[in-house]
Amino acid sequence: MKRLLAGIASLAVFSVTGAAEPVGAALDRPALAVRAPERAVLLGATQVGAQWVAVGERGLVLRSDDGGSGWQQVPVPTSVTLTAVRFADERNGIAVGHGGTVLVTTDGGHRWERRLDGRRIAELMLADAKARQDAAGQKAAEQLLADGPDKPLLDVLPLGRDRALVVGAYGLALATQDGGKTWTSWAGRLDNPKGLHLYAVRQRGSRIVIAGEQGLVLKSDDAGQSFQRIDTPYKGSFFTLELTGEQEVVLAGLRGNVWRTLDGGREWQALQLPMPVSVVASQLAADGTLLLANQAGFVFARRGDTFAPVNRDPLPSLTGLAAGRNGALLALSVQGAMPISSKP
Repeated sequence: MKRLLAGIASLAVFSVTGAAEPVGAALDRPALAVRAPERAVLLGATQVGAQWVAVGERGLVLRSDDGGSGWQQVPVPTSVTLTAVRFADERNGIAVGHGGTVLVTTDGGHRWERRLDGRRIAELMLADAKARQDAAGQKAAEQLLADGPDKPLLDVLPLGRDRALVVGAYGLALATQDGGKTWTSWAGRLDNPKGLHLYAVRQRGSRIVIAGEQGLVLKSDDAGQSFQRIDTPYKGSFFTLELTGEQEVVLAGLRGNVWRTLDGGREWQALQLPMPVSVVASQLAADGTLLLANQAGFVFARRGDTFAPVNRDPLPSLTGLAAGRNGALLALSVQGAMPISSKP
């Protein structure tokens, strides 16, 4: 647990909710009703049709049908902290979180079913390592079993209505092709022998890029069949990334470090933010503008090679960002979700 705490201590979610809260009982306990869900710690959100769906601490799943001003809690079968949510279409979505939790909805977010947890992940990774005759991987999976379901999943990438990739701490990477009924470990596809944390995953066409701690970047140009490790100039953690063009990748993370490549990872250029504060989230606005959110409560919009603050005054410490249609933008924080303008 010490390495997990050190690797993600700079993220507001972990400093607020606790990086390693006991999850054994919480994993199987339905989320309790919250009196003021709009003021809770929220970590991920996405627009689904005309509504928003957000997730956060203690198993919170919320829906808003008024642009993010008012929120209603949705019952879910777990009370572990949820870290990210994505939808493949207006009905099929996946949320991930602590304890290796994966929740699936097929009705636009009204009802959720648990399709994976840390217990099952450890079993899958052990079977995969044995099948590949990977002694180191087998040892790591045996440690997962011994530790129990205490490793968080940190991001999810829908690859179609029934297909998705989830990534998380200690190199967790698993994929499903049947809506979460069965899962396959992708650990053997990733050049990550130290089991570094995987914080974010994005896709553009057949390209998939994963960003993690200690400057780790993994790129696939064949829709995830194989991955190549990309060397980067910065060896601190990258908490988020966006694929902003056919060859352009932008990484952002610890201490406000932002780096971009225009050639798929051969050469890198630093982009300067107005303040050296950790970037915890990113989004591409509807018009393609790159948006970054940091722990100091500011959202920045990219203008060429520079970034301009979207909000004049600081918001509460930010934990996430969600962009929707027609310029809609939600800033997620330790005090809930706040609709803001995406224009500086």
